Amino acid sequence: MAEGVVVGAFLSSFLEVVFDRLSSPQFVNLIQGKKLDQHLLERLKSALYAVQSVVNDAEHKQINDPAVKNWLHDLKDAVYVADDLLDQVSTAAATQNEVSNFLSIFLNLRDRKVANKIQDITSKLEYIVKYKDVLGLQEVGREHFSWRAPSTSLLEGYNVYGRDQDRETMVKLLLDDGSDDNISVMPIVGMGGVGKTTLAQLMYNDENLMNKFELKGWVCVSEEFDVFKVTKTLIEAVTFRACNMKDLNSLQLDLKKILTGKKFFVVLDDVWNDDYNGWCSLIKPFLYGLRGSKILVTTRSEKVASIVQTCPPYYLNHLSDEHCWSLFADHACFPKSNGNSTLEKIGREIVTKCKGLPLAAQTLGGQLRTKRYIKDWNTILDKELWEFPVIIPTLRRSYYHLPSHLKRCFVYCSLYPKNYKFVKDELILLWMAEDLLEQPKRGKTIEEVGSEYFDDLASRLFLKQFKTDDDQTFVMHDLINDLAISLAGDFYFRSEELGREDKINFHTHHLSYGSLSHPISKNFDAIVELKTLRTFLQIKFSPPSFSFESTALIILSKFKYLRVLSFSCCRELEELPDLVGELIHLRYLDLSKTSIQTLPESLSNLFNLQTLKLLECIKLTMLPSGMQNLENLRHLDIRGTSLEVMPQGMSKLKHLQVLSYFVVGKQEENGIKELGELSNLHGSLWIRKLENITDGGEAGEARIMYKTHIKDLSLEWSSGVDLVTTSTITEREILEELQPHKGLKVLSINTYRGTLFPHWVGHSSYHNMTRVILFSCSNCCMLPSLGQLPLLKFLEIQDFNGVETIGAEFYKNDNDHHSSLEIPFPCLECLSFGRMPCWKAWHSIEPDNVFPQLKQLTIFDCPMLTGDLPNHLPALETLEIHKCVNLISSLPMAPAICELMIDESHRVVLQSQELPISLQSLSVGGCELVESVFKAIAIHQPTSLQFLSISDCSSDISLSLNCLPKCLKQCQILNCEKLEFLKHEQQHNSLESLELDKSCDSLTWLSLEAFPSLKILELKGCRNLESISMPRWRDSALDELFIRDCPNFTSFPEQGLTASNMNYFTVMGCDKLKSLPRDMKTLLPKLKRMEISDCPEIDSFPQGGLPPKMEALVILNCEKLLRGLSSMGTSQALGLSFLSIGGVFCESVKSFQRRVWCLSFPL
Repeated sequence: MAEGVVVGAFLSSFLEVVFDRLSSPQFVNLIQGKKLDQHLLERLKSALYAVQSVVNDAEHKQINDPAVKNWLHDLKDAVYVADDLLDQVSTAAATQNEVSNFLSIFLNLRDRKVANKIQDITSKLEYIVKYKDVLGLQEVGREHFSWRAPSTSLLEGYNVYGRDQDRETMVKLLLDDGSDDNISVMPIVGMGGVGKTTLAQLMYNDENLMNKFELKGWVCVSEEFDVFKVTKTLIEAVTFRACNMKDLNSLQLDLKKILTGKKFFVVLDDVWNDDYNGWCSLIKPFLYGLRGSKILVTTRSEKVASIVQTCPPYYLNHLSDEHCWSLFADHACFPKSNGNSTLEKIGREIVTKCKGLPLAAQTLGGQLRTKRYIKDWNTILDKELWEFPVIIPTLRRSYYHLPSHLKRCFVYCSLYPKNYKFVKDELILLWMAEDLLEQPKRGKTIEEVGSEYFDDLASRLFLKQFKTDDDQTFVMHDLINDLAISLAGDFYFRSEELGREDKINFHTHHLSYGSLSHPISKNFDAIVELKTLRTFLQIKFSPPSFSFESTALIILSKFKYLRVLSFSCCRELEELPDLVGELIHLRYLDLSKTSIQTLPESLSNLFNLQTLKLLECIKLTMLPSGMQNLENLRHLDIRGTSLEVMPQGMSKLKHLQVLSYFVVGKQEENGIKELGELSNLHGSLWIRKLENITDGGEAGEARIMYKTHIKDLSLEWSSGVDLVTTSTITEREILEELQPHKGLKVLSINTYRGTLFPHWVGHSSYHNMTRVILFSCSNCCMLPSLGQLPLLKFLEIQDFNGVETIGAEFYKNDNDHHSSLEIPFPCLECLSFGRMPCWKAWHSIEPDNVFPQLKQLTIFDCPMLTGDLPNHLPALETLEIHKCVNLISSLPMAPAICELMIDESHRVVLQSQELPISLQSLSVGGCELVESVFKAIAIHQPTSLQFLSISDCSSDISLSLNCLPKCLKQCQILNCEKLEFLKHEQQHNSLESLELDKSCDSLTWLSLEAFPSLKILELKGCRNLESISMPRWRDSALDELFIRDCPNFTSFPEQGLTASNMNYFTVMGCDKLKSLPRDMKTLLPKLKRMEISDCPEIDSFPQGGLPPKMEALVILNCEKLLRGLSSMGTSQALGLSFLSIGGVFCESVKSFQRRVWCLSFPL
């Protein structure tokens, strides 16, 4: 059923693509030149128009009529063929402007061949057109219809799980009368089946809440937004009487009379209308209600929410697996306790597939209502969710409301596996290559059209932003992915391991895969019929273990109609066959992360190529010399390649939108001037080898100022290249002419060879600049004035060998008359100085109010710096000082500081010998600092400190638990051999992690009884440590134990390690240790991983064997233990998923390998 729905939707927009081709200038010229029969093309147009008129009718009828469904399949196949033919003709017309006589004869022959193919497909379409009458297909408009029964305000007779917090929050919002408006409109937004209507019903039936309102009403709006119908229904709901009025004016006057001066609560459920004018018309009578009145709107669309809302929308999230299980069990009539454990295990696996969607849990539970046979539950577990009659149709309503162009884009996502992290720009490039995007209008780029499409799908909750700082990454709910797969039908195919299928449906035009099971041969039956394949896409690719060259050759020879081809991540691919030049339809080629060293010259024949991705092709040193022929190239990603020179004539690529970097050549044909004509570049641009520019005039030919779409600009001179042909003055003139436009956001300058920066660097007119990076400008004697950049947030300065002083010039440029900032660096959040060997002084300015927003300050490798740091940094949260041995300074006044790291900078002192109250993390190195820290803690114990790391202290220090702050959770002691742990007279209840590394030489015994909350214990290089002890009558909280290079360590606690929650156990390099802890099987029931290495005296596992949940076991260089493992037998190893045995003694355990190796290795 679903296949036909998408076929109809595809054809609606797909036919438009074909009509655009027929109307293109290439076709007009071709017809005028009489290379093709104009009458033939008119027949083709007529046939396409005839089928277009009945597509909507066919879309509905195919649901119950298999003949119509097959008709749609045949039609779509024919349209694919027609589109390929027209694309071939367009390409030929565009590339054959001037031809020789001999070539003209050849082209005429080919034209006749193409004409014959067009004749064939036209005849086929005309044949299909005839059958539309036989099937009774008629021209109809798009009708509104609902895929579900109207909702009511009544709750179902089942418990509602997992919505207590949502319920509380909604009640508070509905009782809030703080709005300036009389009425508040509050949208509840969520994907289909997540429980929006249920939450609204909970509100509507909450008596305590409803007592606050005088009137209430419920209307299920659904797909057809009819102001007259909604108003009439609401009047009847509020008055409990029939309404017989026939015109909208009378209805709205009546509703106004009813609501005037009343506090009301109205639910508009299932709203799809995104027409602002329609909403404004509906809302008029509601405006007369009393202040505090509320309208609750449920919708799947953020756009609808933005139109109706007077307050922020409430997003309803998915349920937890536990709440989903409760809902499932309710509907399956499965007992909450003492139920069949096997059924419960299967049921919980079923619930996991629901991914938190209540509708799915309820539906699947209902399918198993009263069924108690394991086979019935396994049947449900094995089914795909889209096979159930309620779940996918509910979600399909969202799909039905998409415009036809978005339907094709959504279904394309069926090529991706579940849980895939979509990158917005990458998906847009694929849509563009597949002709899924409408041609741009009003000066937009096609990429901007794609961005609007993507944003529209996200606003309708088909895609959800992934929880990262990156606004480019999105995920799709598993059930939405199932919806896409169910709609894609036979035309799209995804294989996790290509080659395992006996055969792929011949209708398939788009194919993606994750790995290859074996090399593709010419007789590869699974794909042999896919001659018109358009997409061959690797997604989450696992590289094969065999050579890939022959596979690439077969793919290029068989699939001549490819639009998208990806060999990404195939390191085995070292050479791309010349055959690639025959793929005239190709728009997208991804060779990222392959081992390709050169590209064939035939690549330059790909006239239609839009995207060429060569990311991290580290062996690639040059591009084809004919790159200038790729007139339609828009995206060239060469990040991470080893290109030393650009091909000649790059300026001819007028449509280029993205160019990762440009290597300036020494010749005019590949020099900086070639950048001048590339006026459409967007995003980031990195220009390398700027030393090849001879003067400012040549630099100006790059026209960097006019590239207004560039947001991130990197300018780089090669390191190690001396000034031979230019002077420092000329270098400054060159940088002056490389000035970017005023909207730039990120600027990086690397290895600049001048002594002073031009005035534009740091000029206040760069009002959008947020990040500046200046590296390796060794000749510069002073920093540029950057303090007047109003939005600068991140500043990194490194390897300025000539700078001795930073003073007033850093904060303000006296020549910048446009600056109006009274406080320098008003928005700076992160500041880093590093590797500045001559820097001696950092002078502040008056008044001392610079850096008001600075959150992180880092200074490293500045050995000559002696002056004070800025005195007052009110927003500072993190301060790092490394290898500043002459820095004599007290810490800044920083009331918000949370993290402090100081090492090899022993002359920095704590102010008033007190730690900041807000400090949460402290890392210090060196005797003076370590001693001062413990003195500060003794004077006034910090109340917020959670992490403490001390290192590189050779002083005699005695440490008792009283010295550790009571709030401390993590403690590291590194390279402090003379630090002494005093006997523990009391417990430290908060410490969760303790690491001792080459420290505490006096320590022979460590009692964990003093640390009842300790979860992680790491003991490394404790030379005299002999044993650890644990509380005898209490279970330890220990989760991970790591002991390494403790040569005198001999024993674990006599009673064993009483740590029922331990997951990881590691012992390495303990020469004298003879035995593992006793009773590991019972005392460590949750242990998952155990590693034992370089412990030659351990000869056996403890009695009882391995813990029951052990998954991984690693034994290295333990000859005696390996012999004990050999005698342990197979039964002890059956539960392992990973077993690693290594070392020079492995020959002694051959018998064990023969018996167990195949059972437990590999994972």
